[in-house]
Amino acid sequence: MTAAWMVRQGEGGAYAEDMIEAGYMGVDFIGDRELTPHLVDGYDAFRPPVTALFHETNPGKTKLAAGQAVNSLWRAAVGISEGDLIVAPKPNRMYQHGVVTGGYEYHPGTALPHRRRVDWRGSFSRDELSEALATSTKYVGTLLELSPHAAELATLTQLGEQAQPIAEVITSEVQEQLAFQMEKQLEEFLVHNWASTSLGREFDIYEEDGQPVGQQYLTDTGPMDILAISKDRTRLLVVELKRGRASDAVVGQIQRYMGYVQDALLEPGQSVEGVIIAQEDDLRIRRALSMARNIRFMKYRVEFHLEGITA
Repeated sequence: MTAAWMVRQGEGGAYAEDMIEAGYMGVDFIGDRELTPHLVDGYDAFRPPVTALFHETNPGKTKLAAGQAVNSLWRAAVGISEGDLIVAPKPNRMYQHGVVTGGYEYHPGTALPHRRRVDWRGSFSRDELSEALATSTKYVGTLLELSPHAAELATLTQLGEQAQPIAEVITSEVQEQLAFQMEKQLEEFLVHNWASTSLGREFDIYEEDGQPVGQQYLTDTGPMDILAISKDRTRLLVVELKRGRASDAVVGQIQRYMGYVQDALLEPGQSVEGVIIAQEDDLRIRRALSMARNIRFMKYRVEFHLEGITA
């Protein structure tokens, strides 16, 4: 196993049992339109024609919806490698797990025609998940990388030696894993309390068909923490969260995401801006942000209170 992914097969995992029985994982988005001709020359060649296919089969959908769909299709068809772990949510709070064993296949006339063959091996309950992994699996989109949880997944799936390469990479850096968990907690807290923040007065977390797909919105360079849109629908906001002190490297990271938004998602008359949220800044990031006028920096503060109890 070199990476781990959650693939939600149909709303609420409606098609999970059928796909498990058939020995596949699958996605849809563009119906019976084969992807094979578009997979040979890389993502840059893939995106324009598949975006056009999405709009053809989903008239009236926004560029934001198209971006999420096209990136999910690319990851499902190419980004996931043979040997990767797949976790599939099922409607009964169970997760099936298996290992990818084949490349992209096209199955027209089915509910999920864009498929990869999977050797399904077992299942585990949502009740067995750590708080951090349970939080990640709340993601409502179709596809999410779970590699930061590799060590826990290796235990849950009991893949033994096959799980060790990625588990060792992640667990060898304990601080990196702790940082990831803290950032996920910060993300969940911000999403849950969005309406009561200053950002929530200007922006809404992006939704599609009533689902908050702006959390961990997929791009061609990885998922954004949060993608929001202004109340008047004229501005898109990329939110990047960092626990503790933010380094100047995060400026380049958020600019990559903003560049993707500008290139692939903006409708006529819209603009993109960014905000970095961290507990502390320093001179380096202040210098970098002084040359990036469309990126803000905001601090969060953690408060801890003790209250006495009288007998």
